Amino acid sequence: MDPVSESLAAQANSVRTTEGPRAPEAVSWQTAMKRAIRSAEVLCQRLELPAEFNRRVAEAAPGNPFPVFVPLEFLSRMRPGDCRDPLLRQVLPLPEEGDTAAGFSTDPVGELQGSPAASLSVGLLRKYHGRALLVASGACGVHCRYCFRRHFPYDTVPHGDAAWDQPLAMLSDDPTLDEVILSGGDPLVLTDPALENLIRRVAEVPHVRRLRIHSRLPIVIPQRITERLLDLLRGTRLSTWMVVHANHPTELDAATLAALGRLVDRGIPVLNQAVLLRGVNDQLAALEQLCRTLVDHRVQPYYLHQLDRVAGAAHYEVPVARGRQLVAELRTRLPGYAVPTYVVEQAGEPSKTPL
Repeated sequence: MDPVSESLAAQANSVRTTEGPRAPEAVSWQTAMKRAIRSAEVLCQRLELPAEFNRRVAEAAPGNPFPVFVPLEFLSRMRPGDCRDPLLRQVLPLPEEGDTAAGFSTDPVGELQGSPAASLSVGLLRKYHGRALLVASGACGVHCRYCFRRHFPYDTVPHGDAAWDQPLAMLSDDPTLDEVILSGGDPLVLTDPALENLIRRVAEVPHVRRLRIHSRLPIVIPQRITERLLDLLRGTRLSTWMVVHANHPTELDAATLAALGRLVDRGIPVLNQAVLLRGVNDQLAALEQLCRTLVDHRVQPYYLHQLDRVAGAAHYEVPVARGRQLVAELRTRLPGYAVPTYVVEQAGEPSKTPL
């Protein structure tokens, strides 16, 4: 590992208060998506990072099939001049992404092998009893470099209203299903009319009782949580749950916490999933402050995931022994409801495995 990358990987995880770049102009969530940064070079320039670091990042960029996508709202929470910033670490491509590591693959949790081909071809994933996951969109509000679906064949999954006929028919034909998960990509990148139509159609399946939405948008583009979105989430008989994804306390700025509060105020329970990441949150101070901030704002820490071993992300992996130590220390500092369950997802297993 070169010295610059080693410095980044070994960064301290102290919780900071230093201001990030100037907050961007308030815009709609759609405009926020359109103006997001799509270049590692531009990202480095906006953060005024050291020239030598920029050069190493630029050398890693050509040929990388997983593009950069960073909303300005997320950028504004990063610390200028700090190539070790824990939010930057999550979204900036590094030379290590090109390394080959034993045990890392393009399908780390067995989604492509674990679901029947007929359902997978229409964006329906079946891994756990009683639940089915619909790949609602291939687009995201941010590209996290450790994403376990960074190699997922989104281009083969049909989209649009007519494309939902077949997976919804499959849901209707299986009375053992009582929960539908909308994931992706990110389901909240769908327009309100498209999302409303999909949710309405799910609600028409009589044995489905719960809808779970997995989304990073409330964290990275909090203005997505509009009154219209809240109305449509509460507009059916389904019990709707929101699962968001924040890894570090500096992701939770005032606008994001307000958006999470709007969800809770409207009766939508909010859970948070985090991934244990080297150089991001593998220190007690970061995890403790993340959990405290979440519960202080009525969001329950749900899971702390051991890294899914996706190709290109080996430099993020934290040893399981370290993860167990961190969670044990959290239990001595926090009430039980504030401590996430430390889990790993293993291909072929009937549930996530507690560690």
